[in-house]
Amino acid sequence: MSKASVKEHKSPYQLRREELGLTREEASDMLEGVISPNKLEKIENDRITLHPEDVLFMSQKYNAPDLCNYYCANQCPIGQHYVPEIKIKSLSGIVLEMLASLNSVEQRKNRLIEITADGVITEDEIEDFNKIRAELERISIAVEALQLWSEKIITDGKLDPEKIKQENELHSSAK
Repeated sequence: MSKASVKEHKSPYQLRREELGLTREEASDMLEGVISPNKLEKIENDRITLHPEDVLFMSQKYNAPDLCNYYCANQCPIGQHYVPEIKIKSLSGIVLEMLASLNSVEQRKNRLIEITADGVITEDEIEDFNKIRAELERISIAVEALQLWSEKIITDGKLDPEKIKQENELHSSAK
């Protein structure tokens, strides 16, 4: 078995492979030969343009849904503009951040109604509107973090996807 790389700045793709204790050859086998060891080396060292399908496949085989978010936020030209990078945190950290943002927006909701009621944002309303918009963005990021956390614990086998599916069906039929 080859020794782990000691380079300073490793890509998330390399970090995840190493977390799994795999050489590039072993990882290529896990990836069913779809990604060769040579291509994997190029991916890990950012010497090849990645295809979304490769990232999706790697994220599934490595049980690492966060690789998709990393790709979208950092390597996809569209995603770089629209997708924030989400770091998987503890559930309590995610929930506390979400609640803090929800509380902030709750306090400002009347101001948002005042600003938007006439359909025009005037010069004197821009600052408040931008603060509210930033809070809404923090809520959106917290929701995405919770989704990513959920996907991670499902792929780790800590949550039964069938139970989640049943609960979702139960709640959607109750509406």
